[in-house]
Amino acid sequence: MHHFLNISDCSPEQLLDLLDFAHQLKADLRQGKTEPLLAGKILGMIFQKPSNRTRISFEVGMAHLGGRAIYLRDEEVGMGTREPVWDVSRTLSRYVDAVMIRAKSHDDIDVFAQFSSVPIINGLSDLSHPCQALADMMTIREHKGRLKGVKLCYLGDVNNVCMSLMTAAAFLGVEMTVSCPKDYAPMAEAFPPINFVEDPRVAIQGADVVYTDTWVSMGQEEQAEDRIAAFKGYQVNADLMSLAAPDAIFMHCLPARREMEVTNEVMESLQSVVFDQAENRLHAQKAILVNLLK
Repeated sequence: MHHFLNISDCSPEQLLDLLDFAHQLKADLRQGKTEPLLAGKILGMIFQKPSNRTRISFEVGMAHLGGRAIYLRDEEVGMGTREPVWDVSRTLSRYVDAVMIRAKSHDDIDVFAQFSSVPIINGLSDLSHPCQALADMMTIREHKGRLKGVKLCYLGDVNNVCMSLMTAAAFLGVEMTVSCPKDYAPMAEAFPPINFVEDPRVAIQGADVVYTDTWVSMGQEEQAEDRIAAFKGYQVNADLMSLAAPDAIFMHCLPARREMEVTNEVMESLQSVVFDQAENRLHAQKAILVNLLK
């Protein structure tokens, strides 16, 4: 694995190896152990979109591993405006050991990786969010003890997170169902191993994991009114959660718009594992970094 741009960059075996390593790194940290596996290494981080979990987890992860992370704001780099993506890529490759990009366009990440001589990590794009999906699979395995055969119901917009989850589920044997209004589901319907069920009350029946995300992603603000109206029936609330398996867990990649896609009651319930997910971004990304740089 030279880059980590999409879940599909890995084989199922590589994904499982990353998960095993992430679990080990987490266990070690809980025991107060960190090894400087990336001593002297520097990660450059380009942010074209705002970030909380992504920035902090990568910075802390590099510190745990003995390396350093450098935060680069979009207006400072001007990738694609101040200078071409390929020039930024070739320049940064001379300075740092790897680059993480949180990009507006996945095409920019692809071009950056094409011209880079160091590993590139997709920290989020309009097409996929592989770091989130890896942390999510880690969280599911922690709480359910397995991945194969687990029933995952995703309710809401078929966005970058959902697309990465669909690939990860197909690779790892998770039985995933996507539920959203038909007009918002073209990619979900075209994904062979994934079930598409428009009715959320049917889709969630017996689910082991219930997952949702914002209905209005960054850059879609002008569509907010239409999206909120279309997804109104997909809000994860106590009534809908009661149709899932009795021991179902609730997941959200955050930030959550409480009382929109999910109620505060569900977010704060004992079934909610959203902050375990957030924590696991740190451990999953450390596994990715070591895999690419060691």
